[in-house]
Amino acid sequence: MAEALAPDEDSIMRKLLLTAALAAALALPASADVQPFPASFQARTIQVDGATLHVMVGGKGPAVVLLHGFGDTGAMWSPLAARLAATHTVVVPDLRGMGLSSHPAGGYDKWTQAADVRAVLVKLGIDAAAIVGHDIGTMVAFAYAARYPDKTRRLVVMDAPVPGIPPWDQIVRSPQLWHFSFGGPDAERLVAGRERIYLDRFWNEFAGDPKKIDEPTRAYYAALYARPGAMRSAFAQFLSIPTDVEDNRKAVARRKLAMPVLAIGGAKSFGTSEAVVMRNAAVNVTELVIPEAGHWLMEEAPEPTMAAVQGFVK
Repeated sequence: MAEALAPDEDSIMRKLLLTAALAAALALPASADVQPFPASFQARTIQVDGATLHVMVGGKGPAVVLLHGFGDTGAMWSPLAARLAATHTVVVPDLRGMGLSSHPAGGYDKWTQAADVRAVLVKLGIDAAAIVGHDIGTMVAFAYAARYPDKTRRLVVMDAPVPGIPPWDQIVRSPQLWHFSFGGPDAERLVAGRERIYLDRFWNEFAGDPKKIDEPTRAYYAALYARPGAMRSAFAQFLSIPTDVEDNRKAVARRKLAMPVLAIGGAKSFGTSEAVVMRNAAVNVTELVIPEAGHWLMEEAPEPTMAAVQGFVK
């Protein structure tokens, strides 16, 4: 782990805590089965501009928002939400068009989805929060921190590029990222009734160990992505990326992020590249690589991932 700025006492202590937590967590077994949220959490339906979001809310204390990505829903965060709820108010939305949220025709650019998150927090009476994102959720989390820097206490980004932030032009040349441009009516027809096959490609190819994304987990998410309109919305998340590129470049040209940032990469996926990206957009970046893990950090390496997030946001 490394800091982008010269370390002070707080940053040194935080790095030591993250290192200790990671070492302890790696000794624990991994489990990918989707877990329910604690009974103390409430399911809320919150209207934002142009969409209705399904949001799980629980706990008490400083707020933490957990943002999922493609191939998952907010349910991916349930084990972490349960732990954080002891000391934090935890807010877990399904992004627009995903999970149990509505499927609007537009608004899938991440700047707009950042406004969705802001609207949720305002309606819950929450001012500032730590923002945590994985995959597409990382892109939304970055947009939120760039759009609402004074409302973002800390930012955690996990194993995904940020559109427009170097080395973006090199990253998007990867043949693995063909799905960034895949969508439209014919793509929807190709995938209809074959959602599980399409999703298996991501769970298999992007995992460090595909067996850690177990059958119950795959079946759970495949059923949600087979709901009417779900794949069209999922494709729209990626087809909006050219707009995200322009929005993010404009935002960083105005100012880099000043809040503390934790950049987490799976050793068999983005690895140290997550921090490389964030150092081009933020001035206070802590780097963490999860050993042996691929892209699906909460499924493949839940204990070290949760320990790192807990240690950073407290």
